[in-house]
Amino acid sequence: MSKIIVFSGASGVGKSTVLKLVMAARPDLRFSVSATTRAPREGEVDGVSYFFVTREEFQGMIDRGELLEYDEHFGNLYGTPISQVTSGGNVVLDIEPNGAFNARKANPKAMLIFITPPSMEELERRLRSRGDTPEDQIADRLERARWEIAQSPKYDHVVVNDELDRCVREILDIIAE
Repeated sequence: MSKIIVFSGASGVGKSTVLKLVMAARPDLRFSVSATTRAPREGEVDGVSYFFVTREEFQGMIDRGELLEYDEHFGNLYGTPISQVTSGGNVVLDIEPNGAFNARKANPKAMLIFITPPSMEELERRLRSRGDTPEDQIADRLERARWEIAQSPKYDHVVVNDELDRCVREILDIIAE
């Protein structure tokens, strides 16, 4: 039976790096591409990184019932097209907590995994060292991270990303259950 595996974690926690390694170790997993109204970042490819759409196009997807879940985050809309989770196989979603809880409502068997930083200080250090977060947004992201981390008890599993290889192994063990 196919699994829906939902990952969440604060911006800067290392979720993309962890997921890249998890996906490499598990070729049976398929990554769900989300739709978003935000502009592409350097190196992102439409249909691979995200489906980049206008607000009007996104609203049309909502109106037609084409999204499993959606939410607004930092002024942009993000959502999971239903087609991404119904085309078979084990699928991985990388979405924020509100989206994760909506995905769970739509599919009660979805497995929710939250990746957390070892500390808020470490999260701030990671955000600053990435170099892609403007200084005026760091405080907002840290405030959002506090809220997201407070939601982690609602997840099936919480994994601390304090050491990358250990974190990936723990997630691979959870998925294998």
